[in-house]
Amino acid sequence: MIFVNCFGLPARRSAVLLLGLSVGVGSLGAQGVVADSFPRPDRPVSRIVAPRWVAEDRRDAFGEAEQVMKALRIGPGMRVADIGAGDGYYVQRLLERVGPTGLVFGEDIEPRYLALLRDRVEAAGWKNVRVIEGTAGDPAIPAGSIDVALMIHMYHEITEPYALLHRLAPAFRPGGRLAVVDLDGPTDQHGTPPRLLACELGALGYARVRRETLADGAYLIIFRAPDEAARSKSAADVRARVAKAGCKA
Repeated sequence: MIFVNCFGLPARRSAVLLLGLSVGVGSLGAQGVVADSFPRPDRPVSRIVAPRWVAEDRRDAFGEAEQVMKALRIGPGMRVADIGAGDGYYVQRLLERVGPTGLVFGEDIEPRYLALLRDRVEAAGWKNVRVIEGTAGDPAIPAGSIDVALMIHMYHEITEPYALLHRLAPAFRPGGRLAVVDLDGPTDQHGTPPRLLACELGALGYARVRRETLADGAYLIIFRAPDEAARSKSAADVRARVAKAGCKA
């Protein structure tokens, strides 16, 4: 989903996540905490705005997608998930890179955006795109299915990032990477400070690899997804990790 800031730059788009915290199932522990509940982020969350920023040819002029895919070495045969795909801007460009032997997952939680994406996939006849309806805390990407996941200008919209990251981790193949593009700004103004992003992802075992500045002024930070040994094991484990990390805006 895209938000245009005062400089006319994108702080994009759809994606994740204005569902409430699901704590209706599970038993209460000694401290009154639902046993299978995940912690919420200690920061504000931006609202979801729209499925796209501007006309795609104008967006291409910023060169962001090309720079991101080059940095991630997206190529033929790879499997990539766009978390918060909106109406499919990145899905199309990823598909061109991975080719007929690759696979692209376009995930979102907004029914309207999913309908737009499905219509686009059907009209274009894309056979190697899978449209996935996720939830605020679960991207619903199949286990062991992806080499790279993208979160493009939407991390600040995720209301349940710890649950989402916990459930995303098993989707990665060995050596998998998560790439986040965002603006360095307050999380309630369609940005995420890089130190906060690294803290929240690091709490769940995602290891920062490198950072690049994109042509439109946004940043790209690439993380190595946690292997099985480093992954969080349960909601209780996530709560303990998040408490220890102490991530604050």
